[in-house]
Amino acid sequence: MSYADDTDALPVFYIGQHESRRALDVSAELVQHAHDLGYDMLSSPITNDHFHSRVLALLRAHAAADSASTPQPLPLVAALESRDTPLGPTETVSQLLAYSSAWTDLASPDPVVAHLSRQVLHLEVAYASFCGAVNLVVPGPRLSHGQHGVAQYARALKEALSIGAYVQFHLLMPMDGTSASTAADDQHELGDLARFARPECKPRAQQNTATAVWSSWEAWNTIRSVCAYPARLSLALELPRKLPALAVQARWFSEPVRLVAIPSASFLVNARASFVLSKAHQWFLFRFARLRSSPWLLLSDIGPLPGIDDPDMIMSYSTGHLSPSTAEDADPSAQPTPAEAAQWKKKAAKTRSGSSGSSSSSSDLTPHLSYLRYLQRNQPPKSQIERFGRGFQDYLQSPLQPLSDNLESITYEVFEKDPIKYAWYERATAQALKDWHREKKSTSSGKGAVVVAVVGSGRGPLVTRALNASATSGVPVKVYAIEKNPNAYVLLQRRNVDTWGGRVTVVKTDMRAWKGPTLPDGTFGKVDILISELLGSFADNELSPECLDGVQHVLNPEHGLSIPSRYTAHFTPLATPKLWADIHGRSTSVDPNAFDIPWVVMLSQFDYLSTHPDDTPAAQQLTDGTKMNHFNLEAPLAPIVHTAWAFSHPLPPSVLAQSALRRGGSAVGGGGGFIGGDGANEHNYRDCCVTFPIREQGVCHGLGGYFETVLYSGSEGPVELSTNPVTMDAKSKDMISWFPIFFALKTPMHLPAGSELEVSMWRQTDDRRVWYEWLAESFMTVNGQRIKLGVSDLHSSKSSGCLM
Repeated sequence: MSYADDTDALPVFYIGQHESRRALDVSAELVQHAHDLGYDMLSSPITNDHFHSRVLALLRAHAAADSASTPQPLPLVAALESRDTPLGPTETVSQLLAYSSAWTDLASPDPVVAHLSRQVLHLEVAYASFCGAVNLVVPGPRLSHGQHGVAQYARALKEALSIGAYVQFHLLMPMDGTSASTAADDQHELGDLARFARPECKPRAQQNTATAVWSSWEAWNTIRSVCAYPARLSLALELPRKLPALAVQARWFSEPVRLVAIPSASFLVNARASFVLSKAHQWFLFRFARLRSSPWLLLSDIGPLPGIDDPDMIMSYSTGHLSPSTAEDADPSAQPTPAEAAQWKKKAAKTRSGSSGSSSSSSDLTPHLSYLRYLQRNQPPKSQIERFGRGFQDYLQSPLQPLSDNLESITYEVFEKDPIKYAWYERATAQALKDWHREKKSTSSGKGAVVVAVVGSGRGPLVTRALNASATSGVPVKVYAIEKNPNAYVLLQRRNVDTWGGRVTVVKTDMRAWKGPTLPDGTFGKVDILISELLGSFADNELSPECLDGVQHVLNPEHGLSIPSRYTAHFTPLATPKLWADIHGRSTSVDPNAFDIPWVVMLSQFDYLSTHPDDTPAAQQLTDGTKMNHFNLEAPLAPIVHTAWAFSHPLPPSVLAQSALRRGGSAVGGGGGFIGGDGANEHNYRDCCVTFPIREQGVCHGLGGYFETVLYSGSEGPVELSTNPVTMDAKSKDMISWFPIFFALKTPMHLPAGSELEVSMWRQTDDRRVWYEWLAESFMTVNGQRIKLGVSDLHSSKSSGCLM
């Protein structure tokens, strides 16, 4: 485990304590006592055993009366009384996690049990809301019913959301359907309403073991879909002792998890009798901690708060500063000497047979809490991208319109902070100059200097890099800086005096209108190398093809070259419920076309839906955590990313000649463009249709878009940049200039395991603007026949297209 250098910027763990059967009512004194121990919050039941007994008595009375010949109406639970609840509208109620009763069964196939459970939930929600409770934990549906009753549960929860209009609901769910450790599935409790369901009401069909691990997520997906993705509904995810497959972990990571419940059973007792979490569990928590809004941690049923029966006991705050020996104990793989092993083996066995709250050290009365604080202080350091993107995670941004808008200085400044992009541009330029000199090419200057034009110069970072490349390669250059932004033009002039020593010719014009370097005789010369940074998140979405086409007339036709020389657009289907909910909210309140906008966003909380198999050794280590020596906090499964299309520069002269012919509107230029205009830009039209295999069931909320570019490829090999998650580490690790682009689907598409998602995409143009259109179709092959399961709307960004 790495010690982080940027300690102040590390995520903070907000840790609470939960007891399923809390002995004392949560008073202000108890909350303060928990704070003194180092806890940030406590849980409290909304109702108590008295209320529970009253509901059971009502159920028994109804069952006895219903056994007679006269049918009885469904029983009604009377309003809460003072002795039914420990809660009240106190000053500390907003600091509590209010727990709804776990002995209800909203998904019960027995209508009487379901009706009583629904009333209990609504009474508890109404009273908790009245008291001022902000956070409410609700047990999820009983997975022992399979998917039967989940819709019924969702309907009841949707009603509860309207009752507690200002309450945040956290649905307590296990990570997979094979876990029965949640309170919602503990049917051994005598007072559990599920025990009273009549046998004739129980469904015959049960879930099969092949899909059991996904049943919890499937139930959650149904519930949030029925409730229409409300912002006030999130997850309280219970961490099991053994984590499920990586695909299941990745899916939960994409969901709105607000609480991670860590029961005592999830902790291991290592050879030194210390409570620890496996490396896989640590990785899981660390990855969640990197989110913009990281979930709270809740230690569940690890024992009562120490010291509550001894008011004179002096409690010490848990800081996570462990002694060297205890810190070593925090590693579950710590190996004792043979003598220590014999001694600690007896102690570990005694600890396991004792209470869950027993401490491995008499000096630490909160060992579980101390361990989590230790993990908080010893998280892996943030990557360059994480540090740069702090605050931008999953934040939707409209794509830039650099041709129609003049950017502000701060926008340029953000791009210039990239530690990789400009260094790679300098490498590419230096290699191009070396090859130019080695191949003894003539220059357009006539004096041996290579003529370089930086088109779209902004504040001039590429101009500086071009001058640096000339110095390192020893090849003289004549540099032109072309910029249309009148404000940036002022700064370029100043930099030419203060920084570049007057070696640059600064020209204020749209690059497409520039006629080239002005020669002494008043004519215009040519350029040897065009350098630009016009690429957007999808490579061509900021009109790099159109801009470079428009300035190609100044490029030396014999051996002129462009940096970049080629770029490709790529995409893959994603599950992004948080982003989809954000866009849905915008579409109903701000912009009805929100689903037709390709959004630029630093993707953080998402899941790849089309991935390669996860049976690699590295993936297995992430699952069992026994052999991991480092943490990879990125998505653990490699996505399948397909290429949409490509652009290369410079274009063949015949293409530009045909474009000019069409622009004139002559008869030989054709009958006009397919969708408007003369069709002069239709050589930049693109389309694709690609198919993605879907290994595990999921919901597609949209497409994540990326790009790759070859800046220059010469004698020393290619110099490349990439935001493609498959190749970015190899080509341009830690590059931060571009966030991915997101093409949302207006209606999320459910994709069964073993299905295929076929995506069609078009880059359209009418000579005035460029826009995208996209559509998704799902298929499944059954008995050799390919059957269509669904099709999305045809989305079009024409209304927000990039103006030429």
